[in-house]
Amino acid sequence: MGSHKSIMTLLCLVLVSRELLCIAQGKVHYYDFVLKEANFTRLCSTKSMLTVNGSFPGPEIRVHKGDTAFVNVHNHGKYGITIHWHGVREPRNPWSDGPENITQCPIPPGTSFLQEIKFTTEEGTLWWHAHSDWSRASIHGAIIILPAIGTSYPYPKPHAEDTIVLASWFKGDVMAIIEEALATGGDPNTSDAFTINGQPGDLYNCSSNSTYRLMVDYGKRYLLRIINAVMNEEMFFGIANHSLTVVGMDAAYLKPIKNSYIMITPGQTMNVLVTADQEPSHYYMAGSPFADTTAPFDNTTTTAILQYRGNYTPPPSPFFPVLPAYNDKYAAMNFTARLRSLASRAHPVNVPKKIDKRIFITVSVNQIYCPNASCAGPNGNRLAASLNNISFQTPKIDILEAYYWSLPGVYNATFPDRPPYFFNFTGDVENISLAPCLDTAVKMIKYGAAVEIIFQGTNLGAPENHPMHQHGYSFYVVGMGWGNFDKKSDPKTYNLVDPPEVNTFGVPKNGWLTIRFIADNPGVWFQHCHLERHTTWGMDTVLIVKNGNTAVTRMRPPPHYMPPCH
Repeated sequence: MGSHKSIMTLLCLVLVSRELLCIAQGKVHYYDFVLKEANFTRLCSTKSMLTVNGSFPGPEIRVHKGDTAFVNVHNHGKYGITIHWHGVREPRNPWSDGPENITQCPIPPGTSFLQEIKFTTEEGTLWWHAHSDWSRASIHGAIIILPAIGTSYPYPKPHAEDTIVLASWFKGDVMAIIEEALATGGDPNTSDAFTINGQPGDLYNCSSNSTYRLMVDYGKRYLLRIINAVMNEEMFFGIANHSLTVVGMDAAYLKPIKNSYIMITPGQTMNVLVTADQEPSHYYMAGSPFADTTAPFDNTTTTAILQYRGNYTPPPSPFFPVLPAYNDKYAAMNFTARLRSLASRAHPVNVPKKIDKRIFITVSVNQIYCPNASCAGPNGNRLAASLNNISFQTPKIDILEAYYWSLPGVYNATFPDRPPYFFNFTGDVENISLAPCLDTAVKMIKYGAAVEIIFQGTNLGAPENHPMHQHGYSFYVVGMGWGNFDKKSDPKTYNLVDPPEVNTFGVPKNGWLTIRFIADNPGVWFQHCHLERHTTWGMDTVLIVKNGNTAVTRMRPPPHYMPPCH
């Protein structure tokens, strides 16, 4: 796991940010993350890939609500890298948020960068991952945020806990895969397998001896912390003959939902209770894709085994769960539409009712014209993606430093409140231009504004579910549906009582999603689709929340060292 130590904070600490920080309660944890190459054998072959501390998945960060972690990232790899703490609010401190060339430049090989992660409102499960090109395929791990000392879960305490990380496995070098796709303009190769805790499972060749096993005792209750670290596919997940009770999502509590499966998008986490109440035997846990699209995807199934302890004759093959078909959008919607915040006295919600800033964003896959049909995308063009018809162009100098130091020419504060023109977004788009504008356009928002964003999927390109992730904030999902958003009728369906509070959520294929939040965290915050190929193609923007009028509502100053921009 690498070196890790914790101390109880009793005094004020002078931190690397040059601020004096007094922590009345909670611990400060110190971790060393060493980025290095390691060899792994999967699918009949051995490959070397970049990892943290030589493990896949990487080391787990475990804290209590209110704690602070310092992670010293040592880059012993061959290229620059960054680490993002997915779903952590990072109050007033975007300097440690991590997306490459948004809040920092890459950590050069042979150097280190100390990042501060302060846990405030989060309680449950989050994760960390690399945020440079496609390196997160092998560089990711869990963040476990236990209840604050003296408090407990708002549900019966489980007898034990386990972390389930769903991920992608590529036989080839992921960096080479995306570099080739960008060079040709075509789709990148799909993954060769999915994994559960680093293992593909015994439905793939040469994997039966390394299938992950979860050992359980009859009659006991288990908390599974499920993380979708998959690169480009939403996932259905279930356990044969066992019910799943979802009680948390993205480090916030939910009203319990009992179901035979979950649908979890890349970037999301879910806390699930499972009772070992079946006849002692072997039962498959399985993950398969939800990919209602004509775009290429990995249509394989990863498995692990839930195995009861005791004396019995195991079956010739474990029992298998019934999961929805890969294109069953009704199964996906039926699950996600049931999500509700716990909304209790101890875990209240604060849904904005009066909106100060309303933004309407179209979400599209596009094409960029290539002369003489010289690219490998559709019609000989180059594949692209966009928000409001703007394909985001990542700068060479990070936007945070450019904003803080008022450096010109790095970005444009021109991201619009609405698309350039309206059409039947989810209907026949045969005569609609597929070409986006190329720009580094960001959206400026006043501190304290109540923000509503309506994401509208379009039928351009290969439409599909788009998991949108917001850095620096969790948000309330107040509404969603299929078809074009109707500004008169659809707001009447909003849930303003107990909507789920999340950091990542899927815009339905050819549908819409409405989110709300209070812009009370000043800084530079990335917003993007968490399907990695779409992020690469430009389905991104940046929200810059301006400083407030007091010292405690202003962005913190930078630490004494930030990775240099070359």
